[in-house]
Amino acid sequence: MGGAWERMIDHLGEFDKRDLCLAEWRRVQALASVFWSRWRKEYLPLLQQRRKWTEDRRDLIEGDVILLKDKNICRTQWPVGIIVNSFKSSDEHVRKAEVRVIVNGKATTYTRPIVDMILLIENKPV
Repeated sequence: MGGAWERMIDHLGEFDKRDLCLAEWRRVQALASVFWSRWRKEYLPLLQQRRKWTEDRRDLIEGDVILLKDKNICRTQWPVGIIVNSFKSSDEHVRKAEVRVIVNGKATTYTRPIVDMILLIENKPV
């Protein structure tokens, strides 16, 4: 009973540093996922104006800095852009806008609905 048990207990006391680093990395990744999930679900909607049926707010205008939401891009890769043109619907409210962003070092222009945009900084006309 002595030899086998002693070897097993000695083996249990040994830890491989690679296993500890991997466990630490997984823990950090899990915490980052929880943070981003809560940030996206709890804080981000606070930045997005809920205008429907409540009160009239200012439409997005040229020069506004926005965060462009995209379901096809990793959460840390959402581009920040500047509105270069806005398009009004028949009710005279902006429903979509042309946004200039930098993608892979190149300036690119997208036309997206305003529901996919979160106003970060308002352009204050002088």
